[in-house]
Amino acid sequence: MAHFLKKIASKSRELPRRLHLKASVCLALRSKAEIKDGPGLSHFIANSSRRPTTISPTLEQTTTYLSPEDYDGQGRMVKLVTYGCQMNVNDMEVVRSFLKQSNYNETEELQKADVVLLMTCSIREGAEEKVWRELKRIKHVAKRKQTVGVLGCMAERVRHKLFDQQGLCDLVAGPDSYRDLPRLLAVSRSGQHAINVQLSLEETYAEVAPVRQDSLTKTAFVSIMRGCDNMCTYCIVPYTRGRERSRPIDSILEEIRRLSGEGVRQVVLLGQNVNSYRDMSESTFSLNFDGIQSIPDFRTVYKPKQGGRTFATLLDLASRIDPEMRIRFTSPHPKDFPRPVLDLIAERTNICKQIHLPAQSGDNGVLERMGRGYTRELYLSLVEEVYARIPNVSLTSDFISGFCGEDEKAHQATIDLIKQVKYDFCYVFPYSMREKTKAYHKLVDDVPDDVKRRRHEELAAVFRNEAAKLHASLEGSTQLVLVEGESKRSKEKVSGRIDGGTKAIFDKMLDNGEILSAGDYVKVQVTSSNSQTLLAKPIARTTLSEWSACNVVELHFVNKTGLISALLALGFVTINLSTDSVGGPGEVAGLSLFLRVGTTNFQNTFIAGDMKRKITCQN
Repeated sequence: MAHFLKKIASKSRELPRRLHLKASVCLALRSKAEIKDGPGLSHFIANSSRRPTTISPTLEQTTTYLSPEDYDGQGRMVKLVTYGCQMNVNDMEVVRSFLKQSNYNETEELQKADVVLLMTCSIREGAEEKVWRELKRIKHVAKRKQTVGVLGCMAERVRHKLFDQQGLCDLVAGPDSYRDLPRLLAVSRSGQHAINVQLSLEETYAEVAPVRQDSLTKTAFVSIMRGCDNMCTYCIVPYTRGRERSRPIDSILEEIRRLSGEGVRQVVLLGQNVNSYRDMSESTFSLNFDGIQSIPDFRTVYKPKQGGRTFATLLDLASRIDPEMRIRFTSPHPKDFPRPVLDLIAERTNICKQIHLPAQSGDNGVLERMGRGYTRELYLSLVEEVYARIPNVSLTSDFISGFCGEDEKAHQATIDLIKQVKYDFCYVFPYSMREKTKAYHKLVDDVPDDVKRRRHEELAAVFRNEAAKLHASLEGSTQLVLVEGESKRSKEKVSGRIDGGTKAIFDKMLDNGEILSAGDYVKVQVTSSNSQTLLAKPIARTTLSEWSACNVVELHFVNKTGLISALLALGFVTINLSTDSVGGPGEVAGLSLFLRVGTTNFQNTFIAGDMKRKITCQN
């Protein structure tokens, strides 16, 4: 013990000597090589212009003090310009609502505007080029200083370029920052650039009542969700609109009720992928649909959501609000298509028999590189199921020509798919590579532009040829049209769409002298057609309920499994067919029905064994 205490005392006497030695060494070194001070604030200020930042902020840092009164527009005039898809149209209606609340007034005349706001699209290079041209035109023709703002997808994607173009843009607002517009406009008036492109995980503008540009129009767009989680390799949307989030059902239904009260006769439910809609809010009611929700074997890059209320629930509740209101929706993804949705479309007379099924390509290799989550064969199996459940459905689609690695064989496979499915309409675009996408980072844009254009023209020609055949089959038929407004061709004519979505044009005046207007349901007879339009003769005003009540044909026939009853929307006739009608009593093997439905004059071909008979039904 004594030895241990002696050792501790010895070490304690050494410690001061060691500290003194270290201090002496440090002083000696410092005197030999004096440490210089680092760069000061003046250094950074002096060099701030030498190295421009490559990433601009998502939210400006302003030192200007703004009071709530500064947010007031004080009656300033604003011109709103919309580019791109239906979602942008709806977004501009949301913007219009915020501006109206802040005391801004809208004008159509550029020279009267104090503020010009452009709602932009970034899906393709051509869409952005239109915006750049318009920004330059505004600067060139403006007779006074105006606040010019860029909103939407392009605002988020190229925010670092917009302010670099001297004098073209004063304000940038992304898809999730429209609430902030009154403040951004106030910042811009103070002489600073104003920017907010922050993306949100929650923003759906659920409580906002969109303000439509034309209050007399009878069609309205209702946003049910925002963003996208699919991450298709060619698509910029997840990067410009953010992650997928669904708007609460109660909010959507309340907006549809309000629109019904305003006399709106058609609502289009909008979402980047409506089939993955899932209301996870505090409301817990949901319909109990049996069976598998989506077609098996399709793949997804994200974990499917569990619980909450689905798109089938929303579609069911929305269709019950007003039996005289048509319901459409866009756009679904083929891999998420729920069977209950197909059943609802077949069952409800006010849910239009039109489905948009974006295929993008008919080649499995291209589909794999696109990250679509299905093969050509799976897509065709879905089409077959759609036709089986909704025989009178009209299908539309999207196609991209010249995607990375697409060769002539892959292109021909897409042509064959269009011929096989027989779409009523197709949106066809040459591929335009977008920065930030997976394709930009992992694939090579190796198809020459001239080849893309040629393939684009070939796809469009094939689609138009097939669509012309479909529309020609409607000639002589009776269709229900919802009048949308005066035709661009003539003030004496109106235009609208049949249930399947094809545009129809006909005289504004009925034979009895009545004048048709937007919101009228009209029974028309198709007289001629082309690949995009039907020309028709108006017969009489009607209602959706009246049309549906007398437009039911009941088909009864027997096959090996027994009696099958199918209720199909045809035209002003009621037919009861038994096996006697198609070749005698007893079981009929391989009975098939081929229809072009939705008509009063039509031909049905029944095939039973080697027997084929055509039956023509008239009014």
